[in-house]
Amino acid sequence: MGAQTVGEKVFGVFNTILMIGLCFITLYPFVYVLFASFSDAAAFLQHRGLLLRPVGFNLDAYKAVFQNPMIITGYKNTLFYVTVGTAINLLMTAVGAYVLSRRNLFFRNFLMFAIVLTMVFHGGLIPSFMLINKLGMMNTPWALLIPGAISTFNLIIMRTAFQGIPVSLEESAKIDGAGELTILFRIIIPLSMPVIAVMILWYAVGHWNSYFSALVYLRDRTLYPLQLVLRDILIANSTDSMSTGAAADDKYAIGETIKYATIIISTLPIICLYPFLQKYFVKGVLIGAIKE
Repeated sequence: MGAQTVGEKVFGVFNTILMIGLCFITLYPFVYVLFASFSDAAAFLQHRGLLLRPVGFNLDAYKAVFQNPMIITGYKNTLFYVTVGTAINLLMTAVGAYVLSRRNLFFRNFLMFAIVLTMVFHGGLIPSFMLINKLGMMNTPWALLIPGAISTFNLIIMRTAFQGIPVSLEESAKIDGAGELTILFRIIIPLSMPVIAVMILWYAVGHWNSYFSALVYLRDRTLYPLQLVLRDILIANSTDSMSTGAAADDKYAIGETIKYATIIISTLPIICLYPFLQKYFVKGVLIGAIKE
């Protein structure tokens, strides 16, 4: 390759500056929340402009957050919903995708049409509430896990990925006496790990961020997920009980830093998990999207 022209160098410098600016714009809100959570409450309220470091570094907000029993309870509940819910999601989605990927399945096109139709039309909140109530799942963890056991979009992606696996592998397994479940769990799923990793990421993040279903179906606060506890803190402004040792004039200031600390605590696990699955993300989506 020849030397770059002046125009190409200028274009490269412009692109570099543009990308640095976009990275700053993208990352700064998270950095702001992080620095605010480590800041002194009174000094933070008096600060104006960009926040490029903690103002009066202290850990009072995090101490107050971890002293709140609802935060710990919410964490435990959310971990249960994420692990059990994601396992149910993967099992149901994989079985459904495997069945729909069989070329000899009767009424396969009609079943796919009926499933895709649910992406456009659904009963709505009130019929769903009545159904959950009639099934006896109100105020139980199953109200958050069972109704959304299969995502139609994820089912279509996984089905398309399964269809891309050579039929000869399945035929060889059947000659050796393998049944359908053996083929699914010993051949299909191990060969579809990029898509499985993407499904784990999508389902886990969905469970971690979900709060609306809990808001509708749960009345027992001991079953609240972390995001619903976070909602009470951020929207309902229920930080007074977390700043009991502060004077009345300081409660508002401490409440502000407590909100930021709670956001960091609720976001950090997903941020730590994503780098381990990111390498599968693009590959899995492309496999599920372009093969047919």
